[in-house]
Amino acid sequence: MKKWTLALALGALSLTACKKDEDPNDGLKDEVVSNYCEIVYASYSDSHLKAQELQTAINNLVAGPSATTLEAAKTAWKAAREPYGQTEAFRFYDGPIDDADGPEGDLNAWPLDENYIDYVEDASGSIVNGGIIYDTASYPILSKELLASLNEQGGEKNISIGYHAIEFLLWGQDDLDVNVNPGQGGDRSYADFAGDIFAQRRAQYLQATTELLVEQLAELKAAWAVGASYRTTFEAMQEDVALAKILSGAAILSKSELAGERMFVALEANPADNPQEDEHSCFSDNTDRDIITNALGINNVLSGTYEDVNGQIIGDQEHSILALLRNLDEQKAANLETAMEEAMDKVNAIPTPFDKYVTQENVGDNGPIFQAITALQEQGDLLADAAVALGFTISTELPE
Repeated sequence: MKKWTLALALGALSLTACKKDEDPNDGLKDEVVSNYCEIVYASYSDSHLKAQELQTAINNLVAGPSATTLEAAKTAWKAAREPYGQTEAFRFYDGPIDDADGPEGDLNAWPLDENYIDYVEDASGSIVNGGIIYDTASYPILSKELLASLNEQGGEKNISIGYHAIEFLLWGQDDLDVNVNPGQGGDRSYADFAGDIFAQRRAQYLQATTELLVEQLAELKAAWAVGASYRTTFEAMQEDVALAKILSGAAILSKSELAGERMFVALEANPADNPQEDEHSCFSDNTDRDIITNALGINNVLSGTYEDVNGQIIGDQEHSILALLRNLDEQKAANLETAMEEAMDKVNAIPTPFDKYVTQENVGDNGPIFQAITALQEQGDLLADAAVALGFTISTELPE
């Protein structure tokens, strides 16, 4: 009887001790991970849907080249970039998008050497025919498999497929004076898709790389579907391991990739070096939207919500990184929320077109582009601090 009474007493003491050390986020972490998976799946679903709509517009252009069908294809390309830009926050942790077999380099690689694909206009204004489209001897048939095999062959700027290859084929070379034609981008004619054998090959090329884009996005969507092998693996990870991946993707994008590679590199470039070559979507002058959607993707991850292309809100803020942090340190959560608002305000305040204003601002000027860069870097640092508060550490640097 005494032994039984002692056992009860020890049991009660153990329960009391457990309650004292209880993690306020116990049980919530799993729900945050699952909520994140829902956002990822919805984002790639939208990206796939909009890529399919782009494919339809491109097929219409090829079937009936005109100023109207070309403009419709351009509009569809910009619409396709909106959800995809937000998925960039799901990178940098060897997930399906950028593991050893991931398609990220096929989908979104840049900058692109135009002459690797098609004709260009040289400094004298002369047309130089070249690239894959004009090399009928080496590439008699322009299949998606061939184009995929040629991506980055012989150099990292030898981009043959993906969003930016499609962008170049729709807009053409961005060689207009940004001070005379601000925001116009390239001025390719619809006639480039009608007529001789090279126009036909250009159309075939455009359709092939778009088909590949749709297929690769379908694979990413499938990887994050409920019951899919990767999603099942991700949700089964030790909670802090999964959360570290989630925060790493957002932090690295914020501080190193977006603020650094996509903005600061162009800002610090000498105007004589043509910073247009360093902006993300130079042919369409859509770089401002790239920056905004990338920043919005970070917000989605931290707030636990995503607004899909139909205006429906996916996820909920109660199962978010911010909610986890708020349970541990309300001040740090408030600081992070302020930084998120500041970063979004600053990227939205960047004047357009980006390629014009990036040449009119210097690093030391503290202009709107530099202010946005600084806000994104500060946000990345606060994400690293949030990780420590949650019980683990992350890097804000790009993986080597």
